Amino acid sequence: MSSKKIAGYLVGVSLALSSVALHAEDKVYRLKLAETWGANTPILGDAPKNMAKLAEQMSNGRLQIRIDSANKHKAPLGVFDLVKSGQYDLGHSSSYYWKGKVPNTLYFSSMPFGMMATEQYAWFYQGGGLELMQQVYEPHNLLSFPGGNSDIQMGGWFKNEIRSVEDLQGLKMRIPGFAGEIFAKVGATPTNIPPSELFMSLERGTIDALEWVGPAFDLRMGFHKIAPYYYTAWHEPGSETQFLVNKKVWDDLPADLQVILETAFRVAAFDMYNQAIHENAQSWAKMKAEFPTIQVRDFPPAVLDAMKKANQELLQEQAQQDPLAKTILDSQAEYLSAVRQWTDISLRAYLDTRE
Repeated sequence: MSSKKIAGYLVGVSLALSSVALHAEDKVYRLKLAETWGANTPILGDAPKNMAKLAEQMSNGRLQIRIDSANKHKAPLGVFDLVKSGQYDLGHSSSYYWKGKVPNTLYFSSMPFGMMATEQYAWFYQGGGLELMQQVYEPHNLLSFPGGNSDIQMGGWFKNEIRSVEDLQGLKMRIPGFAGEIFAKVGATPTNIPPSELFMSLERGTIDALEWVGPAFDLRMGFHKIAPYYYTAWHEPGSETQFLVNKKVWDDLPADLQVILETAFRVAAFDMYNQAIHENAQSWAKMKAEFPTIQVRDFPPAVLDAMKKANQELLQEQAQQDPLAKTILDSQAEYLSAVRQWTDISLRAYLDTRE
């Protein structure tokens, strides 16, 4: 073959490769996301919608994400399995829902008496928390990313006032995660119920009490019509949701779309946190004005002491049983010890000046 023919051949190959590359860059990736929440659930459901819109805009349409709510896929507490198996590419839920399948997942939502949202975000992105979360999820063909924080969660709605630890004995309460284990240890009977069934369960007496989130979420649910005692926080000081990703789907995405998707996760999570604070404030003002029968209560010191004691005992048991659990819990405890010193002389000190 002459040099001229070789040159022509190489030009042809180059053009063909350029065409393939251009075609690859234009490829549209259509992903499906399953969420734990029902259709049009405020705040929680807004996060995946905002994420999908951002991902589409930033990718110039190359990422198209369809969201299926719980009423469509029929498995609100099955999102972990839906994404792991590949039935869905993405999920939006809460990590502590999977503690029965993978116990170490519960540490990445919110821990009783633990970090507040701002402290926990710092741990995720600066203190090694995100890397530990991937260490837990990757063996299950999953990746997990922070999915939006509902801020500090109220302690729950109770039909009867809690005056002592004795009042918790046999009390049937919807409360998931590690807090449920603490309640069990102090004598209550915790259970987890999908969001769509909460009001009916409380109304029919299937449960005596429940915790959901905070005013922005609770007001719409109408719990105050049945259980007038609204208790303040202890169990979820910064409750983080999650975006789940099927690992194979992630690996098949081009590098730029991985960056775009993760960026969309972070922005949507930040927006959800801001939205939760804003709407909690508005809803609490409405609750006070329109429903004066709501009675806000703090758990008595003896009850809090019992729960703190149970919390420490359970944490020690978890750490002794599983080396990875110990690594995660040690990381959280060390980070909390350091960051809370700053919180004390900054945020707490400022709030004290307002009293």
